[in-house]
Amino acid sequence: MRHAHTVEQVRAAEAELMARLPAGTLMQRAATGLAAICAGLLPRVYGGRVLVLAGSGDNGGDALYAGARLARRGARVRAVLLSPERVHADGLAALRAAGGRVTEDRTEFERADLVLDGIVGIGGRGGLRPEAQPYATMARRGPVVAVDVPSGVDAGTGEVDGVALRADVTVCFGTHKPGLLIDPGASYAGVVHLVDIGLALPEAAVTALQHADVAALLPRPSAESDKYRRGVVGIAAGSARYPGAAVLAVAGALRGSAGAVRYAGTAVEEVVRRFPETLVSTGGPADAGRVQAWVVGPGGGDGAADALAQALATDVPVLVDADGLTELARLGPTALAGRSAPVLLTPHTGEAARLLAGADGGAPPAADALAAARLATARRLAAAYGATVLLKGSTTVVADPAGPARVNATGTPWLATAGSGDVLSGLAGSLLATGLTPFDAASVAAYLHGLAGRTASQGDTPTTALAIATALHPAWRATQP
Repeated sequence: MRHAHTVEQVRAAEAELMARLPAGTLMQRAATGLAAICAGLLPRVYGGRVLVLAGSGDNGGDALYAGARLARRGARVRAVLLSPERVHADGLAALRAAGGRVTEDRTEFERADLVLDGIVGIGGRGGLRPEAQPYATMARRGPVVAVDVPSGVDAGTGEVDGVALRADVTVCFGTHKPGLLIDPGASYAGVVHLVDIGLALPEAAVTALQHADVAALLPRPSAESDKYRRGVVGIAAGSARYPGAAVLAVAGALRGSAGAVRYAGTAVEEVVRRFPETLVSTGGPADAGRVQAWVVGPGGGDGAADALAQALATDVPVLVDADGLTELARLGPTALAGRSAPVLLTPHTGEAARLLAGADGGAPPAADALAAARLATARRLAAAYGATVLLKGSTTVVADPAGPARVNATGTPWLATAGSGDVLSGLAGSLLATGLTPFDAASVAAYLHGLAGRTASQGDTPTTALAIATALHPAWRATQP
């Protein structure tokens, strides 16, 4: 699992460690790891052209010390000082002692075999200052390597408020930073390398699952299992206008490890024709029989309000999506008050805007603004509704009302296709029915859904929601050791 810590957590851990080490040791550890990665990226170190963009403070110091190490190995290292009056003096002295030089020639950026971005560190806020902005648009010859975080990206949130320098590689120290895992910041980070510098860190603020984590969470039937012990998921979805939503939600649910799927709604014929193993009824959740979790809302149309009310009246977890979210936004958080069982909400940013308006009583915020602050948006929704939130988008964020958050590292832009979200809802609901917590069910579903999207699109071709559902089995197998 990838663990990401806030700037405050990192600063506290650094201070505790530096109090026990000789002065400068921590920076030398960082610079050593940084220089080693840079050396591997250069066509050759001896004679290689390296440009250091050095801002003020420790981030610039890390870059200068790494530049000094490369210079001692024969690289031609030049440094542009963005804040000469506040440059890290010892780092600059080390660079000069190793044969590096200071330059004011910006064209060095275009000629360099590698550029070290040490302009702004993890404490930076806002975009690049005017003197650094030209480097964000200049042509480049070699890779740009960001020191801890790309300059202009908020390390704690991934927000980009202004101009930022896009890196090909980011070398982070001690731990990942949330902004390296969450768009838009993640799209500026390139390939992320972690250098261990010996920090003792608390519980991570943000995590990201990997294959082994998903494999450990996926439910497995035992020798004593039957279809009811494995869990039954109820799907209340589809309408006369959108019968396909029911088919797609059931398709996802059937691949989520629940022992059986109950469908309640008007698309019975379409569902049974495609998936004859489904248990069906034409009424609502109240008449469908016992389940361990409900999925309500995909393509529900005018019937979504009744289905949501009936599902919320049960004592099992409820996943609310699509038209169910529209109804919930109209009702506000009071609709969930007093429930003994948890709720999982799966909005995209447009639906998140309506839900926040329903909670605050004001006008919906701009969806673009919510997308630019994905972590804050998911956490705000989770707190307002007392529910786990899976916020869909370029980076899917799962937030629990108790505080933890996860980001999903899988996926492809080709997942942005009609019905893809219905498959995800069915899959997550099925995992809920097996007994996973909403936080784990949402995280695992997003991970498998992202892998399936990659498989179905074959890397870079259009795909369909049903193809994504079909690819869930290979995705599941891919996580196994």
